[in-house]
Amino acid sequence: MRALLGVLLAGVLLAGGAGAAGAEPVYADPGGAESEPSTLPLAGRVIVIDPGHQLGNGRFPGRISRPVPAGGFEKPCNTTGTSTNGGYPEATFNWKVARLLQQRLEDRGARVTLTRHVNSRTTWGPCVDRRGRAGNRLDADLKISIHADGSYGGGPGFHVIAPSRRRPWTTDIYGPSLQLAKVTRVRLRSAGLPVAHYVAGADGLDVRSDLATLNLSDVPTVMVELGNMRDRRDAHRMTSASGRRVYARALAAATYRFLQ
Repeated sequence: MRALLGVLLAGVLLAGGAGAAGAEPVYADPGGAESEPSTLPLAGRVIVIDPGHQLGNGRFPGRISRPVPAGGFEKPCNTTGTSTNGGYPEATFNWKVARLLQQRLEDRGARVTLTRHVNSRTTWGPCVDRRGRAGNRLDADLKISIHADGSYGGGPGFHVIAPSRRRPWTTDIYGPSLQLAKVTRVRLRSAGLPVAHYVAGADGLDVRSDLATLNLSDVPTVMVELGNMRDRRDAHRMTSASGRRVYARALAAATYRFLQ
């Protein structure tokens, strides 16, 4: 009997000393234990990115020219967008910056939705009324519509467009949208990007009432014209991978700052 007890005691000691031998102890699953809170700064946030236009819009003139609601009036469903003098399409630029921005925001924990999911010459739309309402059902925290301008002789530079105060369309989002626009302007400037001197008083900020993408939104929203594709300096930045990363970093910083 004494010998048997000695064997059992030795087994217990060996099991208890497994940690000293390098093996990790095994713990029972307590069940229902709370997980550790996420440390990602944008966890739980919902963000909509609207890459303006679509690469194939020009092949569907009948579809993109039909009128759609724009916030108390109607506008064409969509347009073709502009391009650099060398033929680099705005739709492609918008798409690539949007995807870079999406990755940055998702890496920080945000849930990101895009208004279009391809950049294709065989596809058109979506229409501006759908883009405007994107994020409303999701109760998104904000929406950014990415574009580029095409002003001949206007010079380089970006400008940020916020919705005007129009009852009943934008009364609820006018204030936070203007705040988002100002934060975005600051971050684009901080990235070393020039302000467009040919738009809205040369301060990089414009307020407009004629854009369905802004008028139909129920969440804070801005449209960014990130540069002038007809300007040689802006075109060089927009057609380079490193330049597009500059835009995406600035927009991500603006998003983070606004949500904080």
